[in-house]
Amino acid sequence: MPAEEPGEAPLRRQPTQRRSARRVERMLDACADLLDEVGYDALSTTRIAERAGVAIGSVYQFFPDKRAVIQAVTRRQVERLISRVGRRFLSEDYAGWWDAVDAIIDEYVEMHRTVPGFRSLHFGDVVDLNLLDAVSDNSTVIAGRLRGLLLQEYGLADSEKIDLAVLVAVEAGDAVLKLAFRHDPKGAPEIVAEAKCLIRGYLNRQFAGSSG
Repeated sequence: MPAEEPGEAPLRRQPTQRRSARRVERMLDACADLLDEVGYDALSTTRIAERAGVAIGSVYQFFPDKRAVIQAVTRRQVERLISRVGRRFLSEDYAGWWDAVDAIIDEYVEMHRTVPGFRSLHFGDVVDLNLLDAVSDNSTVIAGRLRGLLLQEYGLADSEKIDLAVLVAVEAGDAVLKLAFRHDPKGAPEIVAEAKCLIRGYLNRQFAGSSG
């Protein structure tokens, strides 16, 4: 089964000029900052336009509403996570998939600490379960992307069992990592360590005998 890909794009139209593309990026940056500062309910397209330094008409030129802007921010965050994980897979040598899973968690935690909007966009439940795809929920899309990286790197035999295992690991890991950040803005290291142990143990049982 191929990795899940996002469905219909949130943009009304793609920017064709560099200046327009930069303006859209400013809107996404503004949205990410405001999500951390004021939360979803207080967010508005007017606030996004003011923070980005653009006219409100510029927002509506590319996005129909604030949900579409948040949808675009969420997709950008996921692509950044996958890209960062992919770069680590290329530059670092791991003894096995368990070290790769630790690397995925490390990147998630680092983005949670440093990337505006990331901590506000818990992909499982933040605003809408279908921000990334109209059919598959957010966690299913992310699990599909991460599963693809693990299958490619470690020769695991693809199966519905692996699909389900990675999806459960993504949901469980997200829940425990939320706990790590609930009272510690940097993420309580002891809880992050427990998240790694939990996911390793679970996947070790599920992946047994799944090598290609």
